[in-house]
Amino acid sequence: MDRHWTSLFSDLDVQVQADAPLGPLTWFGVGGRADALVVPRSPEALAELVRRCRHNQVRVRVLGSGANLLVDDAGVEGVVISLNHESFASLEVNTEGGIELMKVGAGHDLMKLVTECARRGLAGIEGMTGIPAQIGGALAMNAGGRYGEIGDAVHAVAIVRPDGELRVYAKSELHFAYRHATLPEGVIAWATFSMREDNPLAVRARVQEYMAYKKSVQPMSNSAAGCMFKNPVDPSTGQRVSAGKLIDDAGLKGHRFGKAFISERHANFFTCEPGARTDDLRELVRVAQGAVRDRTGLGLETEVVFWSRHGDGS
Repeated sequence: MDRHWTSLFSDLDVQVQADAPLGPLTWFGVGGRADALVVPRSPEALAELVRRCRHNQVRVRVLGSGANLLVDDAGVEGVVISLNHESFASLEVNTEGGIELMKVGAGHDLMKLVTECARRGLAGIEGMTGIPAQIGGALAMNAGGRYGEIGDAVHAVAIVRPDGELRVYAKSELHFAYRHATLPEGVIAWATFSMREDNPLAVRARVQEYMAYKKSVQPMSNSAAGCMFKNPVDPSTGQRVSAGKLIDDAGLKGHRFGKAFISERHANFFTCEPGARTDDLRELVRVAQGAVRDRTGLGLETEVVFWSRHGDGS
């Protein structure tokens, strides 16, 4: 790591790890290193860190729970920011005098939030049950599933812009679509959600129902992460079709490459064994995309995010 830009955060209230291994911080457990992993200890430190990185043309990425991320075996350049400090895990209700708004820090764990809302009798985000993510990451990709999307409950999102300014955007200024959010450039700091009061027992019952469903159809393994592909739209019907079924119909359940394989339980879940490499999973992605395209003409777009020194993508 270049000494010139490591000095950018030497006087900030941050924790820094140079040449940091990222693989162990992801659910897949594979991948290379970051030039620097930086954990700000305050919103002010985050804002100044972001501003200095932009001023000095240092690439910034944000690491959430790592459940939807594959890091290239060669690692990534620049600064990777983690919002794991308690100052980014806040939870406030009655933020504007009424129970209907809840403010949550970007580093707050989504599954813990679902549980806490059920305990308090707050309804509105229980559809996120069983989705592993921090709030910031869930917002960035509009995480969701059978029971809804996080964008459905958004009231506003606060973003630290590249110049270090914190700006709050109302939902009307944002756009949420299937597994996609159009957000201004920057780092999500917190968000407010529209909630409603409900019987805690009723909310808890829905959470239990949703979790039971997920366990019945998905491999709940730390090495499997989430769905590899978004469900594509069939142009003949205009409806989304199951990527897992398309891969299954192509005969790829259980297909292996190196130490990685496609789940026998749900073909849209890819997993790996100790000793796997990101390139093993990349090859499985290429095989699945090619087989589905050849069989149906449909393209599969990855839901999992790939980080690379050569440009992020699939």
